[in-house]
Parts: sequence; C-alpha cells; structure tokens
Amino acid sequence: MSDIVGLLLAAGMSRRFGSDKRLHRLADGTPLALAAARRLLAACPISIAIVRPGDDELAALLTEAGLRVTECPDAEHGMGHSLAAGVAATADAAGWLVALADMPAIAPASYAVVLEALRAGAPLARPAHGGRPGHPVGFAARFRDDLLALQGDQGGKAIIDTHRDLLTICPVNDPGALIDIDTPPAPGPRT
Repeated sequence: MSDIVGLLLAAGMSRRFGSDKRLHRLADGTPLALAAARRLLAACPISIAIVRPGDDELAALLTEAGLRVTECPDAEHGMGHSLAAGVAATADAAGWLVALADMPAIAPASYAVVLEALRAGAPLARPAHGGRPGHPVGFAARFRDDLLALQGDQGGKAIIDTHRDLLTICPVNDPGALIDIDTPPAPGPRT
C-alpha cells in the first residue's frame, strides 16, 4: 500500500451519549457512523474502520459501505489505542486521514482538501472553519512510530501539539468539520 489511507475511528464507548451513538439514526434514518463513513469514502476510497471486538452489526454496515474493518482489542482504553490499531493494520500506507465516526456532517470536500495537502507533502494537515481547527486530521508516514505508540484517550493531539511547525491548516467553508455528536438530540416539538 503506497497511498494515504482513511481511518474511521468507530470504537468509542458512547459514555456521554447514553446509548451506542454509532448506530444512532440521523434524521434521514442513516446510522451516524455509516453517514461519517460514506463521507470519508467519497474523498478517500481506501479506508478502514476501527471497531470494538464484537461490534458485528456496525462492522457489517461499514463493510457493506466499502470499508475494511479491523478490531481494536484495547478500544475501551481510549482513542489512542484505536488510532494505533488502525495504523498497525495499514502500516505500509503513505499516510493516514483520521476521521471520527461521531462527526457525520464533515463535507467530502473537507476530507479531500486535507488528503490533497498530505499528497502535496504536508507532514500534518487539518481543516479549519472560521479560524477553529477541525477534523479530519492527516498524518504523513513519518509519524508512523508516533501513532503506533499512542495510548489512552488523546488520539493524535500530542503529536500535533509537539509538531505545530509542521502543521498545514486547510481553510474550509464547512461547519461540519467542527461538529461532533456527544449527546442525543433534544426531542423535537410535538404536533
């Protein structure tokens, strides 16, 4: 594998949500993680999803959508473990476009602009909307060992913080790059 691979981190525990948010249906009926997967795949056709062991229903949905699925046996210990598992499963990639399953509103164009920044040689890249950093985040292969060493719930934040001078910010007109879903939507008005 010599291209950049999309990693959909879909092994979270949904503690704040109160139920499995990855399977929560959006207004159009699409499960949240599937919506995020489709948007990632629209820009990055070589993508895998990282799930918890036993996530058969979610794994089937994501496989049907076109992602390869890998399990992270240490997912309960945090996002760092899931990200490391995804990198380990695609260790020969030229880089990684890291997406989050609880961010289904990111426009495919936002994925594409970060992907193109990586392909153009950026060591690290991420979108920004209205001056605020968002997702997805791109890591070049030079960070493979750093990503493989991740643990806990920090994800790649420590790598970005340590190497801010190598970060390419990609301005986007996409508020979805900032919106993650951590709690269930409030019930709508009754008619």
